[in-house]
Amino acid sequence: MSFVRPEAKEAIWRWREVLVALGVLILGAYWAFGTGALLHWLGYFVLAAGAVLLVTGLQRGRFRGNRGGPGVVHVDEGAVAYFGPLTGGAVALREMTMLRLDPTGKPAHWVLSQPGQGDLHIPLNAEGAETLFDAFATLPGIRTERMLAEMKRARGAPTVIWQKPGFTTPPSLRADANS
Repeated sequence: MSFVRPEAKEAIWRWREVLVALGVLILGAYWAFGTGALLHWLGYFVLAAGAVLLVTGLQRGRFRGNRGGPGVVHVDEGAVAYFGPLTGGAVALREMTMLRLDPTGKPAHWVLSQPGQGDLHIPLNAEGAETLFDAFATLPGIRTERMLAEMKRARGAPTVIWQKPGFTTPPSLRADANS
C-alpha cells in the first residue's frame, strides 16, 4: 500500500535530479554561510556543483515527457535501437547525419537519419525515450536548449534539430534548417 499518489510519484521521478540538486545547494549554502574554516570554503564548491546539477536536472526533466507510447528505445554503446509494434531499427550515433523532430505524427516522433538506411522514427513517449537525452547530448554541436524548446512547441512542420558538420541538407528539408 502506497501513501503517495501515482501522479505525485511520477512528478517526483521526473524531476529527481532537480530535487537532488536542491539538496546539494542547501548543504552547500549551510556549509558556506553557516560554518567556518574548511567547511566554509568547501561549501562554495558544493554550491557550484549544485548549480551545475540543477541546470542539467532541469534540462533532463523538461526532456522527459509522457510515457506509455508505442515501442521501446534502447541506447547501448553509441547505438540507438527502437523496437516498435510496426517498425524498428538501429542507428549508430557517430554515423548519424541528421536529427529531426516531427510533430505531425501522433504522437510526435524523433527522426534519426543515417546514410545507407531508412530513417528511424521514434515516438517521444516510447518506453525508454528519456535515455535519448544523453545520446543526443553526445552529438557534436547540438544545442540542447533549442531541442527542448522545439519539443515544447511540438507543432507545425518537421524541424531539423541537428545535422552533422559538413553534411549537406537534402533539398526537401532545406526550409526546416533555417527555423
